[in-house]
Amino acid sequence: MSSALDESSKGITFFQWMILGTLTLTSTLYAMSMTIANIALPQLQGALGATQDQIAWTVTFNIVGTAIVTPMTGWLTLRFGQRRLMLCAIFGFATSSILCGQATALPELVIYRVFQGAFGGPLVPLSQAIILGVFPRQLHSFATAVWGMGVVCGPIIGPTVGGYISEAYSWRWIFYIIAPFSLLAFLGAWLYVRNTTHNKLNKLDWTGFISLSIAVTALQLMLDRGNRLDWFDSKEILIEAAIAIICFYIFTAHILTSRNPYLNPWLLKDRNYLLGFVLVFIYGTLNFTPLVLYPSMLQDLRGYPESIIGLLLAARGFGAFMGNFLVLIISKRDPRIGLALGFIAQASSCWLLANFDINMTTAGVAWASAIQGFGVGLSWVPLTIVMFSNIDPKFVPEGTAVLHLLRNIGSSIYISLTITIVIRSTSINYSDFTNFINPFNEILLFGREIGSSNSKMFFDLSNLSDEIERQSAMIGYINAFYFLAITGFLALPLIFFVKSFTKGKEL
Repeated sequence: MSSALDESSKGITFFQWMILGTLTLTSTLYAMSMTIANIALPQLQGALGATQDQIAWTVTFNIVGTAIVTPMTGWLTLRFGQRRLMLCAIFGFATSSILCGQATALPELVIYRVFQGAFGGPLVPLSQAIILGVFPRQLHSFATAVWGMGVVCGPIIGPTVGGYISEAYSWRWIFYIIAPFSLLAFLGAWLYVRNTTHNKLNKLDWTGFISLSIAVTALQLMLDRGNRLDWFDSKEILIEAAIAIICFYIFTAHILTSRNPYLNPWLLKDRNYLLGFVLVFIYGTLNFTPLVLYPSMLQDLRGYPESIIGLLLAARGFGAFMGNFLVLIISKRDPRIGLALGFIAQASSCWLLANFDINMTTAGVAWASAIQGFGVGLSWVPLTIVMFSNIDPKFVPEGTAVLHLLRNIGSSIYISLTITIVIRSTSINYSDFTNFINPFNEILLFGREIGSSNSKMFFDLSNLSDEIERQSAMIGYINAFYFLAITGFLALPLIFFVKSFTKGKEL
């Protein structure tokens, strides 16, 4: 394998190496930003005086910002050119990262995280487009493989570095650390990325863009605040639901009747694309959601420090690294095999986590995390092959935008839903368990046997209350992981409907 790589890299010039290095660093930084903040969620919760569902907004709205802007990458490139867009995106990404570290309140941090996601959204698709344009076709596989290592290594580096930094210093430094490397990426882009011709007259479908942006934002607000405001008993939730429905209707009606829609709905006439449309949403639900549940579960219930949590999340990155290697072999025969195995691995890891109890071990969590990452790496490439197997090449950029949009929306929706499951399950089970705490329960006469060692009644009841809350929360996490596992297994029947190989063409 190394000899093949050496052979492939012989024809690469110094300029191409610099481009490849710059864009790999850029993609690594973006991938880090998606995971590095998750480690510090418990610390952020205490520092900003937020509840578990409120602090999740820093993740969900970052993903929403990315989801909304990513489909605009093609238009932004035509409008401003690759070099200008890359420089503006890196500068905005670095600035918003510094502002995240300066935030003093939750709303402030959420706003800066939205900007961080919005500026970071174009970095990955733009980097890939530049690489494919700079390297000749015979070197595309080699260049994409090297660049892809940044996307794979980001989720490994982010949690590891973020865990140690937040523990040794504070949560602010997990955002500050991005700035100097962003400066290096900015200088590389300034020196080596060449500008492409741009068309100032190129028009964006603003009706489609604005209606979709408002609909997604309203839906996310409804999901994030629904549990706190008692859902549809709240006027705010009713208003947000109405806005989401109306804007989704406007968006759907507009793209079905417009000549140049924001997203082309007629691609859904292809069966593989339609199935990929659903599968990539399910993939998104399983992709980032466990990364949000892990830190609070491990620190609140087991007292793990951020550094250890970072290493456990990094195990997911190593699993994805191995999955990416194996999928190259599997996809040559039939991508449906890799797709099925990937979803099975992701769903199985969630099922494994759902069968843990309060005495979960470090090795058990690391193993489940690695399996989940392995499934992520194993299913991504076959998913893209399936989705674009019968699509005309001229529609691939637009289809890619839809792919990233659905993945990010799936992640943000399921993060909100699983956090809601955890909170509601904790509340319900705590109420049920406290019914057993009464003078007629003879078990309570044996204090030492139930873990209470203090002779004073106040402290006994306090310790007992803490333990009941801890056990109730564990049941909440178990329910959330069962929910994720069932979602993953639901993807398997859809894979059987994917069209098989056609002669001379993969899928």
